[in-house]
Amino acid sequence: MFSRRLGIDLGTVNVTIGEREQILLHEPDIVAITIEEEKIVAIGQEARDMYGRTPETIEVMRPLRDGVIADYEVTEAMLRYFLDKVMGGFRLFKPIVMVTVPYGVTSVERRAVHEAAIQAGAREARLIPAPLAAAIGAGLPVDTPTGNLIVNIGGGTTEAAVVAMNGIVAASSVRAGGMQLDQAIIDYTRKKYNLIIGELTAELAKINIGAATDIGEEMRMDIQGRDQVTGLPRMITLTTSEIIEALQEPLEVIASSVKKVLERTPPELASDIIDRGMVLTGGTALLRGIDVYLTQETHVPAFLADDPVGAAALGATRGLERIEALQRATPNI
Repeated sequence: MFSRRLGIDLGTVNVTIGEREQILLHEPDIVAITIEEEKIVAIGQEARDMYGRTPETIEVMRPLRDGVIADYEVTEAMLRYFLDKVMGGFRLFKPIVMVTVPYGVTSVERRAVHEAAIQAGAREARLIPAPLAAAIGAGLPVDTPTGNLIVNIGGGTTEAAVVAMNGIVAASSVRAGGMQLDQAIIDYTRKKYNLIIGELTAELAKINIGAATDIGEEMRMDIQGRDQVTGLPRMITLTTSEIIEALQEPLEVIASSVKKVLERTPPELASDIIDRGMVLTGGTALLRGIDVYLTQETHVPAFLADDPVGAAALGATRGLERIEALQRATPNI
């Protein structure tokens, strides 16, 4: 009765924690560790600021890969840190949490997430497929027989799913998201300009001037990196059209994932989706023109959710309120 109910979106790039109708925390899931002593130096935004700038004695790492735990102990310590930040150090009652997991995770991966949440300080931990949480958070009528297509484009994965009657009818998950888009920009500048740039620089270019398709606006940005031939620092100017060209390959993977789900969708639900369109969530859904791009590729209208970044965390916290209805359709929640 006195326990707080938190929704945790455990992403590859960011951890988002929601309660009721508000986002309490949104931080990078990055941890800085000393290599010899394996002691945690920094977590979250503080660790991200160190990315690519540390001496050899400190490793800056992501303990989650493709939405699942790659390093259990570090993930547990990171979750505890974030829960303490949200709840305060001293708490009389442990929170009840619902954590998002990628669609199709194995029972071993599910158990690891569950145990990490309990060890981090949760009294009770439930797991919900990320596309289902995103659909609930985006305000879709998931408890009706109507088909709803949700496309959750995160940092490491894209998950497209058709949701109806509180369950997932068809889904597809691919390893294509914000990180793959950043890597595509890195590869493009290396091939075209012989310039090596870092992940954070590529991400800034994607955010500031990036687009998925022609948006009728050509922006420019100065990019600094290391010349591949001379090894010396050099600056170039990238344009929006160059970013669009660089991103085509990973964007095609995202579009093919959506097409795959549409092919598997029962005809009755497919007609609902054509009428209602698809809803985009996840941080990478903020890329300019990605809704237009997916509409062109799939011939299904695409719309951005009101809060694409916080949708999965809000959906997880709302899921705790309707746990019995969800369990009828998805028994292992």
